Amino acid sequence: MTDQIRLNRPFFSLRDILITTAVSLTYLLLSWFLIGFKNQQVILVVIFNAFYYASSFTRKFILGFSIFIVYWIIFDYMKAFPNYAFNTVHIEELYNLEKHVFGISSNGTVLTPNEYWRLHGSTAMDVIGGIFYLMWIPVPIAFAIYLFFVNRKQFLQFLVTFVLVNLIGFVIYYLYPAAPPWYVQYHRFVFEAHTAGNTAGLVKFDRFFNAPIFKSIYSNGSNVFAAMPSLHSSYPVIVLYYGLKNKLGLVNVFFGIVMLGIWFTAVYTSHHYVLDVLSGIACAIVGINLFEWLVKHTALKVFMAKMYAVVS
Repeated sequence: MTDQIRLNRPFFSLRDILITTAVSLTYLLLSWFLIGFKNQQVILVVIFNAFYYASSFTRKFILGFSIFIVYWIIFDYMKAFPNYAFNTVHIEELYNLEKHVFGISSNGTVLTPNEYWRLHGSTAMDVIGGIFYLMWIPVPIAFAIYLFFVNRKQFLQFLVTFVLVNLIGFVIYYLYPAAPPWYVQYHRFVFEAHTAGNTAGLVKFDRFFNAPIFKSIYSNGSNVFAAMPSLHSSYPVIVLYYGLKNKLGLVNVFFGIVMLGIWFTAVYTSHHYVLDVLSGIACAIVGINLFEWLVKHTALKVFMAKMYAVVS
């Protein structure tokens, strides 16, 4: 009888239309007010609504992925509230600490690892490193899609952990604004607000392929002074952790190689100090363990159960 009622129930109601329309318009208006209109905002709304109304399967998928969408929106809105407006940006002290802890002696002087690799890089490393760095979002998204098909509880746990790690990173960005290594290369230790994003060492990858691949990515960056922690370094840790939980065998070897490649490239291309990478790894470990604790001891367990009911 219950199944028959479900079969006779319309796929979407007036309530569905009103809610999705209201959410879509609110997002577009708020975005316009905070950071200005962008084509990507309309694309996101179109994709969400298309998936929501296409079928019951795609609706479950996009509702589950809405956790990731919330992260993306928060990240984008950070442009409206630059962290340097809340705390002093750390430039010279971070540079000196990096040199003190991880400095490399070269021709009678001590260089940071970033400075060393700027002098000792190669075209092969530029290309390989660029390929690794392009994987920082596609690999987590592809893995999330895989989990949606094979294990939806793990799918939700992965996404919530991913967002939680990012939120921890965002808090640190505001508590400890930090300039990336390339900033010191171009601006030394003088703070310049509204500094545009920079491809730094990744420009060599763009030049090799004669295409503005990384330039287009970093032109949309939310904040230059958000180098610590390196969330680029956090993401592959989360992926590998859940890959190991799901016993993916050789796939985990691939995840491990990508993780090491991203860590190295972050330093090689002067986007992050080794200290940034280590803090990113620590951020991922804290986030993973915090999620496990929250599920056991807080209302997050109820939220996860409700979300599982939505996507099942």
